[in-house]
Amino acid sequence: MSTEISTYQAQLNGHPVNLSELTPLAFAGFAHFTAMQIRNGKIKGLDLHLRRLHRASVEFFGMALPDELVQSYIKKTIGEGHEDLSLTVTIFSRHGEFTADSMNVEPAVLVRTGAPFNGPNGPLRLAAINHERPLPTIKHVGEVGKTYFLHQAIRKGFDDAAFVDNLGHLSEATIWNLVFWDGETVIWPKAKILNGTMMSIVQRQLEHLNIPQRHETITLKRLSELSGAAVMNSWSPGISITTIGTVTIAEAKPFIRLLHQAFEAEPASTI
Repeated sequence: MSTEISTYQAQLNGHPVNLSELTPLAFAGFAHFTAMQIRNGKIKGLDLHLRRLHRASVEFFGMALPDELVQSYIKKTIGEGHEDLSLTVTIFSRHGEFTADSMNVEPAVLVRTGAPFNGPNGPLRLAAINHERPLPTIKHVGEVGKTYFLHQAIRKGFDDAAFVDNLGHLSEATIWNLVFWDGETVIWPKAKILNGTMMSIVQRQLEHLNIPQRHETITLKRLSELSGAAVMNSWSPGISITTIGTVTIAEAKPFIRLLHQAFEAEPASTI
């Protein structure tokens, strides 16, 4: 009989979750989360993940759990599985949604793991879709629009979707941050977006590498003036984009290498 430990684990407040506790979570739409990749038992950008969870908890529930407690739940769950994992931390109220009872209460923490993943190889072709996410600065659950527009993009022959806000500015993609390149400078879109943990890792390491960066409004019309584009999230620091909408973009391999170089420079934390 095999004794191999499964990569799939789920713990609620540091304890194995049972069916009676797990079932209500299927309908827990008032929650926020962070997702990360663990390699060799270590995490890059742990401070950014904890900061994200803290700020969103205060915004959602009026209070936040101590970082040390959340980190202990992550550590315990990792200890139950493999050294290479995908891991998601979800913060939610046991009182659920559509109720005032979820205000100003101590939230619960669900930590779950799965198989490691590095994202698609790319390059990717993105449909351009007019959409603004609700509460864009918070990574929250229940955003059906992201999956809906992904499906719409695939039906049109694209790989995924990029969002254009009501001002005509590119903001982000379904589960990705967007980033652009003019041949010398890394350009981040100026719009209401989620500042991804990977985005923040890359930004601070590019600064250490003395690579120029700036924030600008990016429109579909401007894309033809740029030398490269990419998406990033917890899976990867950079996957090439060669199409957004009807605009073709050159695949800038040096740009992608630069993004990966920045990520590699980030030290990993042992939990």
